[in-house]
Amino acid sequence: MDTGTRNLPDLGTRLPIHRVNEAGHVRPYGVLHLLAGGRHWLEYTEGDGEFFEGLPPSAADMSPQGYVGRSFTSMHPELCLPARITDWSDAHRLIALARRGEDCVGDHILGDESLNRFLAQEPRSAHRDSYPELTRAALTGQPGALIGGEQPKFLTYAEGRHVLVKFAGGDEGATARRWRDLLTCERLALEAVRAAAIPAASALTLDLGSYRFLEVERFDRVGVRGRKALLSLGAIDDEYFGHRDTWTRAATRMFEARFISEEDARRIRWLDTFGQLIGNTDRHFGNVSFFVEGPKRFRLAPVYDMLPMVFAPVGTSVIDRPFEPLPPTADTLDVWADAARHAVAYWARLAREPTLGDSLREHCARNGEAVAALMQRTPFTPPA
Repeated sequence: MDTGTRNLPDLGTRLPIHRVNEAGHVRPYGVLHLLAGGRHWLEYTEGDGEFFEGLPPSAADMSPQGYVGRSFTSMHPELCLPARITDWSDAHRLIALARRGEDCVGDHILGDESLNRFLAQEPRSAHRDSYPELTRAALTGQPGALIGGEQPKFLTYAEGRHVLVKFAGGDEGATARRWRDLLTCERLALEAVRAAAIPAASALTLDLGSYRFLEVERFDRVGVRGRKALLSLGAIDDEYFGHRDTWTRAATRMFEARFISEEDARRIRWLDTFGQLIGNTDRHFGNVSFFVEGPKRFRLAPVYDMLPMVFAPVGTSVIDRPFEPLPPTADTLDVWADAARHAVAYWARLAREPTLGDSLREHCARNGEAVAALMQRTPFTPPA
């Protein structure tokens, strides 16, 4: 194996990694050595180093992606990166992070140039009345924090909190109305998760002009400048397991490897089950995250992006997809009844929500009835 180094333009063969703690103080975290063949050696400031075949998991999560990432190149033409992030190599991602990565997910800052940008920042508090203006900026590709997800969004500091703000609307068509309704569905789904004693992101919806906004408090930020270490399930699974199959199976793998507690494994299986029973067809590995508590030790972060995506439009069309709640399996038998009970309550809540369209409320009522009927005919042993 070639263990030589490789060089990135204007960056060299090694990149310092800095960590911002919860008090907002910057500390050295390590040095990322760029090796031949796209490999990396992370030399930690404290403790042993670690070898990676590709990017370290934190760098993979921090990289531009999703709705925000698609406009990254046009916002930063000086970096001379490929126009489409789908065409990027790991080298391109490192260039983006080392030079314009001052506000990424988690607590790491890669490279001195990005650190200098962070140190020069003075977070400005935005008022919610300015959300329509921030929406227009987001639609035209104005610079902002690097965060994933496919739905339109922006990030800001408002009302003393760092928040992610999703938005939908702008016209009165059926598609825009459905996306507005789904923002309400997402807020209520997070409330349903909390009712089951599982942490979920704090969220609220508000209507301003022709837009509906879903404001979600960021749980990887503390105060004005503090940060928390965070990794997605996708980044963890890609590095240590390489499956990306289901949340339930991933929870089992992580528990057996002693990466997470038994309770967190149960919570993930509950969330997978509840998600299926509320029509969340978008249970991918970027929609579960963990706080990093030590080497290969993780704690489940609050739930986010939980909603009935079975109702999501396709392009400019609103399509009625079939909803089929599934019975328990051997892996979910201990959580299925409780998840189903909360799913029935959630569908009932949507069915009487006055801000949703009449047709959508009717669908929700029928879906709740389908889950309730499945509960009646499903044998299970109630938890002790």
